[in-house]
Amino acid sequence: MLKSKLHRVHVTHAELHYEGSCAIDASLLEVADIKEYEQISIYNVTNGERFSTYAILGERNSGIISVNGAAAHKANVGDILIIASYANYNEAELSNFHPQLIYVDEKNHILDKRHVIPLQAI
Repeated sequence: MLKSKLHRVHVTHAELHYEGSCAIDASLLEVADIKEYEQISIYNVTNGERFSTYAILGERNSGIISVNGAAAHKANVGDILIIASYANYNEAELSNFHPQLIYVDEKNHILDKRHVIPLQAI
């Protein structure tokens, strides 16, 4: 199940010669319930790349989203990403389950927190 999502964050750094991972503003990790070293999936809205890595703590309230190591080939500064985490739940846990959906502005500051993806008009 989708545990949490950081929706449309903007890449602030792409560091090829850094140990692989994705540094994410600690305040964003906290609100999205993503732990340091947790596996994350990254979907690059700008170029269509999809990859996985792990989260590391970025400076709190900095807005940092730094794609590091080999993954830096898959994202450039300014790219828009969706960062997702997933977890397994048993049936009892699912009865009260709601994902953490976090929406940000162009500086990666939180605009909204939801538990349901809104239906879009077609």
